[in-house]
Amino acid sequence: MKAYFALIFGIAAVLAVSCSQEPTRILPQEYGIAPIAMFCPEQDCGGNLEFMIESSRESVHCAFFDLDLENVIMALAKKSKEADVKIVMDSDNYDRQIKGNVVLDDRNQLMHNKFCVFDKSAVWTGSFNPTHNGNERNNNNVIVLYSGILAQNYEDEFGELWNKTFSSGQKTKNPRIIFNNKKIENFFCPDDKCEDEAIRHIRKANSSIYFMAFSFTSERIADELLFNGKAEIKGVVEKRNANGQGSQFGRLKDFGIDVKLDSNPYSMHHKVFVIDREIVITGSYNPTSAGAFRNDENIIIIHDREIAEKFIKEFEKVYAASG
Repeated sequence: MKAYFALIFGIAAVLAVSCSQEPTRILPQEYGIAPIAMFCPEQDCGGNLEFMIESSRESVHCAFFDLDLENVIMALAKKSKEADVKIVMDSDNYDRQIKGNVVLDDRNQLMHNKFCVFDKSAVWTGSFNPTHNGNERNNNNVIVLYSGILAQNYEDEFGELWNKTFSSGQKTKNPRIIFNNKKIENFFCPDDKCEDEAIRHIRKANSSIYFMAFSFTSERIADELLFNGKAEIKGVVEKRNANGQGSQFGRLKDFGIDVKLDSNPYSMHHKVFVIDREIVITGSYNPTSAGAFRNDENIIIIHDREIAEKFIKEFEKVYAASG
């Protein structure tokens, strides 16, 4: 029997209470429902997305690279009769998905996001495309965040995409917040230089770096792994892309990094770094030049040991099954 999360909509689940001091900036602070992590295909990510769409009251704004799950399409169509439903999609994957409020990105670059904003108070993001493969076959992750501030970041980004401002736009207004006394960071590529933000955290790793990458061609991030010298480093790379042009898999392996090829007969689609068992970097961004400089992407960086342990459990499962 499918288990769905109890999700709260309509009334904002966060309260602005106080501020937290950083050396250069006072960060906005919120309290609310703790972030939720899901991992497909063990969990029914598509069913949970359907439930969130059905439970929203005023608005559903989604940016999808790909979409073919019938239950999600039907939920969007039904909700569009009573709420503001808007979808941005990459034109390479658009067919009959949903009629009406759809904007297509028809450039050579990709609109590679996989996020939704519900009632301007909750965000769904991660590596999961709402497709049959994404839900039933590929290894994916989802993060649900009940932050009004982060929701506004995603609403601002969605507004740019809706107005066909692709691969450019304004920097994120609130890239760092304190949520339930833990830092969450949020960036959009290429506007906010996601590669630089990932490197900033990888460079400071002391004890461990675990990563799962659908595609890995970033020489700069590979350099940081090779030059770290302190942390235990383990990784898994999707086998179909491991020997492609620019892939860093062979280089990392040749220099002694413990990196494996995945064993999923379909796709290991994660884009995840877990640092020092505390910091999780996830989203739509692959560590590639296209992900950093050309595609529309997003990342979330969560400083939360409980969330990190959930991602480590997923990593250990994928790593143990890999060759």
